[in-house]
Amino acid sequence: MDGNNDKITLEYEIAQNDFKSAGEASSNVKKVLNHLGIDSKIVRRVAIATYEAEMNIVIHSYGGRIIVTISTDKIEINAHDEGPGIKDINLAMQEGYSTASNMVRELGFGAGMGIPNMKKCSDVFDINSCENKETLVSMIIYIKHN
Repeated sequence: MDGNNDKITLEYEIAQNDFKSAGEASSNVKKVLNHLGIDSKIVRRVAIATYEAEMNIVIHSYGGRIIVTISTDKIEINAHDEGPGIKDINLAMQEGYSTASNMVRELGFGAGMGIPNMKKCSDVFDINSCENKETLVSMIIYIKHN
């Protein structure tokens, strides 16, 4: 990635309730960023944001995809899922709020930190959701050069 036009795009299909594969996309993104020599603090933020998006798709949606675009100055993470959407985004943004099922909570997930953690880890964060349709989370994390 020497020029401004050089980009790497990673794309992952995420299945509903696939706890066995959950975390593989974020783990792979982390490996790619480490291989590229990206600063470890940036890698950590990207890995957390991607993991939280991935888990939200697994837990709350009917499936979706995550697309990570790595360029020389930023990393863009777009998570798009198929329904059921978020009824109240402001409520979902509050730490500790969760609509996860008891089964999900028994597995150790659903603490209500997914969306707040995504926002904390991002330099730019946007979430759009249509109830009974879809949710799109867009995050940008800038790569700081010394």
